[in-house]
Amino acid sequence: MQTFTSWTSWEQAEGPVGKLLPPETVGALRDAVAFARRWHGAQQRPTGRPYLDHLLEALEVAVAGAGVDERDVLVAIVLHDVLEDTACTEAEIANRFGPRVAALVRWVSRPRGGVKADYLAALVKAPPQAVLVKLADRASNVQELQRMPWRFQRSYYFETVAYILPLAGVHPWFATWFAQWREHWRRVERWPAR
Repeated sequence: MQTFTSWTSWEQAEGPVGKLLPPETVGALRDAVAFARRWHGAQQRPTGRPYLDHLLEALEVAVAGAGVDERDVLVAIVLHDVLEDTACTEAEIANRFGPRVAALVRWVSRPRGGVKADYLAALVKAPPQAVLVKLADRASNVQELQRMPWRFQRSYYFETVAYILPLAGVHPWFATWFAQWREHWRRVERWPAR
């Protein structure tokens, strides 16, 4: 199973991105990374790593792995958590990056106070571009699941199998990657529920 953890800063990502994508897309991604960095600030992932690492990992999954090259989808991948995890509004995203990017980010943002299972189940109705955003996000989250406590590993594994794997069929690369991931992590199915 391939992992995507080499882009830990925009400076590391920009060179590979520039070889794979047109200059206008690279510029939009540079702006999106700066926007996300401003909104996420000093936030950290549960592992203690800077939040921006996750956003760049998801971008690396999409670009270097899945070969996604659609500008709005890639920008939405970088911005996918600003509605859910910061005070940023959809209008601010739309004003800066356009209504389509804002709509994609909204699709993958769990509503405040919403039930996570309901939100994940609703993704089957999402446009394919929003599903790509979610798949890149979740691939980043699960590629190094061993960093998390075992109870989280177990629940997140089953959540991913139930809600995310069925979505992966929208893109053959993601279908293959998540199948390999599941095989790699299948041992979790034997762990007792405590």
